[in-house]
Parts: sequence; C-alpha cells; structure tokens
Amino acid sequence: MKDINGNISIELFLGDCKKELLKIPDESVDLIVTSPPYADQRKGTYGGIHPDKYNEWFLPISSQLLRVLKPTGTFILNIKERVCEGERHTYVLELIIEMRKQGWLWTEEFIWHKKNCYPGKWPNRFRDAWERLLQFNKSKKFQMFQEEVKIPMGDWAKTRLKNLSETDRIRDTSKVGSGFGKNISNWVNRELAYPTNVLHIATECGNKNHSATFPESLPEWFIRLLTKPGDTVLDPFMGSGTTIVVAQRLNRKAIGIDTLKEYYDLTIERLDPVIQWTLFEPKKQYGNTKSR
Repeated sequence: MKDINGNISIELFLGDCKKELLKIPDESVDLIVTSPPYADQRKGTYGGIHPDKYNEWFLPISSQLLRVLKPTGTFILNIKERVCEGERHTYVLELIIEMRKQGWLWTEEFIWHKKNCYPGKWPNRFRDAWERLLQFNKSKKFQMFQEEVKIPMGDWAKTRLKNLSETDRIRDTSKVGSGFGKNISNWVNRELAYPTNVLHIATECGNKNHSATFPESLPEWFIRLLTKPGDTVLDPFMGSGTTIVVAQRLNRKAIGIDTLKEYYDLTIERLDPVIQWTLFEPKKQYGNTKSR
C-alpha cells in the first residue's frame, strides 16, 4: 500500500522471517508486535518447536529484529511458557536472559488477562487465563504516548477520592524504596486515568481461520501507546494479519511476514482493497493497484 505521498506503507513478505528480515533496512522500524509459535504449539500449522530447542531457533530472529528496530523503537513479544513433565518449562525466562546478552533491554512485562477465558482444570493445576507480553528496547529513551491509552477512572474513584487524608494530599514516597511516589489528590475531578500493565482483553475476534489469532484490541493498544501516525509497525509472524490490518486502520505503515501462503493470502483479503500495497513472494515482487 502507498500513503498519500506515494510512499510504500504496507509490505507483505511470504517466506521464513529469518531470511525475509534481511530485506528490511537497519533501524527502519518503530514497533515490532508479534506472537511467534510457542514451544510445541501450532504443530498443525507451523510444525512446533520443542522447548529445549526454542531459544536456539528464536535468537537468530531476535538478532535481526534488533538490527531493524530504531533506537527509539520497541519490541513487544507475546509468548507463554508451557508445562513439561509436570512443571513449568523455563525457556521463556532463559530467552529473556539470552536476549539481554544480545543487547536488548527488558524494560517491562505486560500481562494479557483473557477475561472471557473458559474454565478448566487438570489433576494438579487450573487453566491459564493470561499470557505474557514482554517489552524489549534498544535504548532507555524510547517513544511512548501514554495519553493515548488512558481509561475511565472507574467506580473506585467515587469512594477512594471522597475523603482524602493528609498523606493523600502530598507526594507520598513509596514505602518499598522504589523511589517513586504518588499524590492521590491529583486524580480528583479527573475522568481518565493511566492503565496498569495488566490488559483485560477478551480473546474473541472476527477471524476464525488461524490457529492462534490476536484480538484486534491487543495490537491496537500497543500501536497507540508506542507509535504515531506514519510510523512503521512490523509483525514477523503475521499469521492472518491482525497486526497489519490494525496498523493500516490507524494510519501506520506496516510490514508483515509469514511462511504459510494460506495466511499470507488471508492477510491480503483483509487489507483495504482500494489502496495499493506491495507483495513479496519467492522469485516474485509486484504491487497491487486494484481490488482483490
């Protein structure tokens, strides 16, 4: 797709992202949002990777992502450990350590609470209703637009802010020694507040043709928080293209990569058919200028 200035704004690549990422220029991406196949998951579509081999498989990819990300950019990695032989496997924790050795800063961890997760149990555990969203950066100074993700104050404000103590009216230093403080009185008469790092988002989404789909509101939240219109968003495991579609709707440029033509074609179908985009297939490169 091209923007109003004629610049390419949507690029889709069909192929292994380890190879296709080499085609993306250094420090050209503002935000990476992706959910790679989890260990031993999506075997029916992507083959699955054993937890013991996961980091060996992923680290060459994260090295390329480090190269293409701008110094002010952010990498959001949706990932979840699995249970092996009765205990949680440590591959996610090990991956964090190895990525820090690559040069990544592990700056934050968000929790995606699947608020409509159906119940279930096993002999010694209950169903997970959450997934990790790990935030990595190249620099401690990265762009973030916190005002874009404010939420309604909520019912708690009606009682909590009704009768303020003396401590509530000053910047009260944290009792745990973090160096942070708060002034509760600052929130009086405000309609919006900043969210926490727990995102309460239902798993429901319109697309049912992929084995593990994002709800659109998940990548949208991060795109709004970490980019501005015209910035470039990359999903190297785009699947059915939810991140790409949301980026298009929010007037961001986007790059998507997937190894399966079925999902590559599905992404094309979901994009705006009126505006041009550029497709990259093995031994092919062409632009689309008409409705598909």
